[in-house]
Amino acid sequence: MVGAIGDAAHWECMKFLKPGLTENQVTAHIMEFLYNIPGMEDVEDVIVSSGLNTWPNWRNFSDRIIKPGDIVFMDLAALTWNGYKSCYYRTYCVGKEPTKEQKEYYATALKWLYDSIKAVKVGATTRDIALKWPSAKEAWGYKEEDQAAANLWGHGLGLAQYDPPVISRIWSLDHPVEIKEGMVFALETQHGKTHQWGVRIEEMLIVHKDRIEIVSNFPVEQITVVDPMVGYSTYGKS
Repeated sequence: MVGAIGDAAHWECMKFLKPGLTENQVTAHIMEFLYNIPGMEDVEDVIVSSGLNTWPNWRNFSDRIIKPGDIVFMDLAALTWNGYKSCYYRTYCVGKEPTKEQKEYYATALKWLYDSIKAVKVGATTRDIALKWPSAKEAWGYKEEDQAAANLWGHGLGLAQYDPPVISRIWSLDHPVEIKEGMVFALETQHGKTHQWGVRIEEMLIVHKDRIEIVSNFPVEQITVVDPMVGYSTYGKS
């Protein structure tokens, strides 16, 4: 049910997004949408970040005005329906097709995400999953993994937002936890260019005895384009 609510909220976000709105306005609209769903107890956070606010990911929202061509991502961070939590990112491009470079960065983040999802099975460990992601140095040139904390990671979902297992190269490589049937968790990845734009995506999944079930169903294989237009000038653009 939480997955279905998340799907609906991202669909509503797609319909509502347009240039001229602030991040705050989009957050407020999605919060109102969610609180009108029967059984919704709490919406801890709806993260909406646009343009340069998407990288590094500051996990917040502001009065920044969304511009034509901006990359925007939205995260349903801990909506609580009948006690159960969510965490569910998707990335949008408002008013135009994303650039070739943006598509390439997104494809990289998507590969990291699905490589890690394919490592999930009963009897595997959090180490097996975390090894599917590059190190912080390989991906972004950081000296320490801690500098990229939560850029590539996973966490349990249930009656708490960050239930076990927690999956990260920071600790999972040396302290692996076995994946067991019935576990529910989210895996999330991101990539971007500092103070320009970034993309982030996330899937929620359930571990069954012989398979995994992804319960987040909004399109993920490419950036969701909202009301694209042609004719943009590139002259004088950085």
